[in-house]
Amino acid sequence: MKIRFLLVPSLLALCLAAGAQEHVFEWRRVPMDNSRTGCSPATADNVPQAIGTMQGDRYFAPSGRSFKGGATARVAAIILAAQPQMAPLKEVIAHSSEEMSTDYPESALSNWFVDELMRAVADSSGKKVDIGIANFGGIRTSMPKGDVIKDDIMSMFPFKNNLCYVALKGSDVRYILEDMAATRFQVLGGVKVVAKDGKLVSVEVGGKPLNDNKVYGVATISFLLNGGDGISVARNAMELQILDGYIIDTMLPFVRSYEAEGKPIEYKTDGRVVIL
Repeated sequence: MKIRFLLVPSLLALCLAAGAQEHVFEWRRVPMDNSRTGCSPATADNVPQAIGTMQGDRYFAPSGRSFKGGATARVAAIILAAQPQMAPLKEVIAHSSEEMSTDYPESALSNWFVDELMRAVADSSGKKVDIGIANFGGIRTSMPKGDVIKDDIMSMFPFKNNLCYVALKGSDVRYILEDMAATRFQVLGGVKVVAKDGKLVSVEVGGKPLNDNKVYGVATISFLLNGGDGISVARNAMELQILDGYIIDTMLPFVRSYEAEGKPIEYKTDGRVVIL
């Protein structure tokens, strides 16, 4: 009984002390440390050079070091055994001139994606597309510099969202952009938006001021039709087409087209979203 009476106040004191402290958590992207092994991302054709080899229970790393038994060798054996099944995803399908990531409020990668979204929706729907609306959260990884493998693109666009065509009056487009200005802009195409202090300063579509009474063709994804990321593109839609296929079904052939034409993947920012 004495032990119980001693433990209860001690545990209570620890709980109160922990509750009094303020804890802050954050996510950070940290490069993998390959100092021990010298490993690098593998394609389907360079596994020994990138990851190393196993001989019995000894692992020979790209760095020249070898590991007999232990955690390093066991993990290496598992990874190397999986490579034949992963080979289709490790196919090099294109090359990129520079690494591209999703910087806010616009980036080369997000512009590249939404502009292709607009083109694909126009082709599939047979409609004129004036504006593209996507979300930064739908682009999950950066575009690497150099070899681009199939897995890079599938990891970049993993969600099963359909491409969509939406016809909206300019006043409804303005409402969406005003809400973004007050909260956070998402990925935009076909427009030039200037905002300050949470309010729109100006909006141009195709180089002309947004006309509240005009009907615009909008390319988007199904996730954003009714509340995804706080956006409801289908609100007050005058026409809606949910097209066959997912984003990846558009992006993979698009990426392969660069290689077929002998061109590297590269894009740019163009000032389409300006926050003063």
